[in-house]
Amino acid sequence: MPWSKNDYPDSFKNLDNAVRSKAIEIANALLRDSYEEGRAIPIALDRAKQSVTGDEERPIYEIRKHDEGWQLKKKDSKKAILIEETKDSLMGEAKRYVNKNHGELHIYNEDDFLSDTLYE
Repeated sequence: MPWSKNDYPDSFKNLDNAVRSKAIEIANALLRDSYEEGRAIPIALDRAKQSVTGDEERPIYEIRKHDEGWQLKKKDSKKAILIEETKDSLMGEAKRYVNKNHGELHIYNEDDFLSDTLYE
């Protein structure tokens, strides 16, 4: 069930408004990515605090064209984390991996131009 500024988990109750809003946004995104509520709430809470206070720099992951299809790799790394034949088949697992590692996801098109950024 998606949360809103008027309906959110009890653990968000005593948060600053900016942190609460960000936590709700992140928790809803995690739910859309098939996380269970019990996992989504603490992850969203932690990430929202980091995002609003700016305590931690987040790692950047990239989806780029690869000889064998498409790959997920950490920025400036030569080693692929995941490789799939199609970009679509890579996206779901890549999103879960980047969320789990509190990262930012940069998605490139076939011509190697940045086409989208997720989890900024």
